[in-house]
Amino acid sequence: MLIVFEGIDGSGKTTLSNRVAQELRHAGLRVRHVREGGTLASTVSEDLRRFTRDPAHLALTPTAELLLYAAREAQLLEEVTRPALAEHEIVITDRFLYTAEVLARWGRGLPEGVVRPVVEASARGLTPDRVFLMDVDPALARARRRISKILVPKVGAPSRKGLAGAGLQVRLRSGYRTLAAEAPERWTLLENAGVTLDQLVQQVVQEILQARAGAAPSARTGRPPPSSVRSVEEARARFLQHIDTWMTEEPPLAAYFLLGMEGADMMERRKRMAERCPELVAHSLAGCSDEASWQLRRQLVDTAPRQVLESLSQEFADAPEAWALREKLIALYPREVAVSLSGLDSEQAWRMREHLYFASWEGVITSLAGLDSPRAWADRLRWLSDAGGEEALGLENVARTGCRSIRGLDGEQAWRWRERAWAIAPDAVLRSLAGLTSTRSWELREQHVARAPRAVLSTLDGLDHSRAWALRESFGAQCEEVLDSIFGMEGSAAWGLRTALADTWPATTVRSLGPLLQTPRGRALAERLLASNPQDFALLRQAARGAPDTSLGGLHATA
Repeated sequence: MLIVFEGIDGSGKTTLSNRVAQELRHAGLRVRHVREGGTLASTVSEDLRRFTRDPAHLALTPTAELLLYAAREAQLLEEVTRPALAEHEIVITDRFLYTAEVLARWGRGLPEGVVRPVVEASARGLTPDRVFLMDVDPALARARRRISKILVPKVGAPSRKGLAGAGLQVRLRSGYRTLAAEAPERWTLLENAGVTLDQLVQQVVQEILQARAGAAPSARTGRPPPSSVRSVEEARARFLQHIDTWMTEEPPLAAYFLLGMEGADMMERRKRMAERCPELVAHSLAGCSDEASWQLRRQLVDTAPRQVLESLSQEFADAPEAWALREKLIALYPREVAVSLSGLDSEQAWRMREHLYFASWEGVITSLAGLDSPRAWADRLRWLSDAGGEEALGLENVARTGCRSIRGLDGEQAWRWRERAWAIAPDAVLRSLAGLTSTRSWELREQHVARAPRAVLSTLDGLDHSRAWALRESFGAQCEEVLDSIFGMEGSAAWGLRTALADTWPATTVRSLGPLLQTPRGRALAERLLASNPQDFALLRQAARGAPDTSLGGLHATA
């Protein structure tokens, strides 16, 4: 019996599939999981997986990507899965050829007539007996992935697939749901929200045992739709209702979603979670500079020092409280202290960089982003000389550090570095174009925006330039990062984009308002979207920023 788990990145399918395998073994069944622990049992398949994830392969076309994904699964099927089916009662796989199909059709836009023959040829007639689709709001999936990175930072390059932006996961979710609806006799949709992992494990185990006895998947009833939300005040109350539920059921998620949220009602919840989730509570203080936030940083500095330093946003990175925290942590966390100096050009910052250079040259060089002074270039050239000269920019770690350091710089020296780094870290080169308006920066963006929209759009933040607007408008409704790039911007072009994209990306539309959320026009847009999307938690969160502290007005969520 072949059991498949599918879902978007961060949906929880890997964790669930591994737990289900364990439970079935405890029930006395012979079980083989071909991706146990998150690693494919075929070395060839795992190598293909690493290849498709590598952002250095920016030029990979959708058709070539489809063939590589299909090859990965075909190799696993022939080398591991088919032999395992002959020896075990149950074989479990985390992802199947459905992944290749959904990514190609819904993710990259290839026609079904091109994709299906490739998938069918790779499967050679093998069809899973049961498919469990872990269905989750992409905003929750993204939050869970980020939480894991906050708690255990990952070393290395970002995934190539992530360069497409958040819209990709939304399209993939739609694709999986479409396939599930086409074959309800095989697919079971599981909602990974509002239910514990133990409950999901037991549900799946029971369904697998019933399937072995010939039973069809049990019918699922959807949750009743939530009541309407009529104002930003109600949105704030409803948002806090979610936070209070997660504080019991999934505290890390509750702490994460308080990121940048201001007010005594938000701070009261941070304090209640500070002991259980110190790292995530500290992370949530980014952008907060009131006295209560500084007090909480000082309270958490021993249990979450790295996250406390990372919360020192540039707006208040030069505050006396920030310097006191750096002095306390400089010996133990030199890299994080160095990175927290990003963009600072004061004598105090330069003295600290010099002190930290040998302890964390990477952090020091990264902190020079946006600084084009002779002093900054002297430090960069000193570092590059120590690394082996400009040829060293052909090494991935050196290239990525160098590109972070020249972010926002348009001089000849910066462009020489970009040329050297392109072959090994093209995504980092693209991100280094932040804020640039020179002809060659536009040409580089326009040449590669189709394959790395997220990286390119991130460089347009706040740019009111005709070529910036042309790039934004070229995406239609595919990339929510278009909206991120117009944060707080007024004018007919910005409002036109918001109007065009609001119904596709309601939460990001409201986030793009920034301080405009406090204006009558901004509030009206937010409340229109709330009325039609009361179930959208990300929208509730963004709209909540436009409401006063609920602890002051005694508001309660509408039932």
